[in-house]
Amino acid sequence: MKTRILVVEDDANILLGLQEVFRSEGFEVFTCERGDEALDRLAETKPQIILLDVMLPKKNGYEICREIRKAKIQLPVLMLTAKGQEMDKVVGLDCGADDYVTKPFGVRELVARVHALLRRTVESNGPLDAETANGSGRFEMGAAQIDPKRFELVREEKTHRLTAKEFELLRFFHEHPDEVLSRDELLSKVWGYQYFGTTRTLDQMVVQLRKKLGEPTGKPRHLLTVHGVGYRWVP
Repeated sequence: MKTRILVVEDDANILLGLQEVFRSEGFEVFTCERGDEALDRLAETKPQIILLDVMLPKKNGYEICREIRKAKIQLPVLMLTAKGQEMDKVVGLDCGADDYVTKPFGVRELVARVHALLRRTVESNGPLDAETANGSGRFEMGAAQIDPKRFELVREEKTHRLTAKEFELLRFFHEHPDEVLSRDELLSKVWGYQYFGTTRTLDQMVVQLRKKLGEPTGKPRHLLTVHGVGYRWVP
């Protein structure tokens, strides 16, 4: 069975190009050109992954991504943006996106990122998460409880949604307490060996996770930066 992908993009030329690219890769491709129709199209086509442009008519990609996560839909979201500002990328990750690509992008890079997201999603729901099928598998990180079954972080009776990447990153930290983990190692383990992005993606996701974990701004207690190397989780 072909993997279904939904491309939400209002630029007709880009949309046509992405259709051709992903069809040649063996995907079943569905499209949508308006932000206010994206969720209906999502429910209709039931894709395994969505490519979501930020600048869309009627409703932007950030709003759509928030609504997807609010509805507890777990499919991976890869955002397409013409903006290169760091804050725009942080907003996208904070809305629940798993990754982003800045236009103009290389076709091979985009395809590789899509395959990496799909691979990580399969692995997250496969043997490593067998315990969650029985409702178990929860683990603690600082004052927070992580629920792998629901992709949720609960702290002080407040629930925060986790993207697939955020969950994988937290789990990797939890499985390697007190170890200094390099940025390259974290990217290869969580994003996949074929990831073509920069370490800024990782750094921005750490910022978002610190907020959800309740880490003090500028003085984290558990998720520490090891300057020039990467990060260390201190239980």
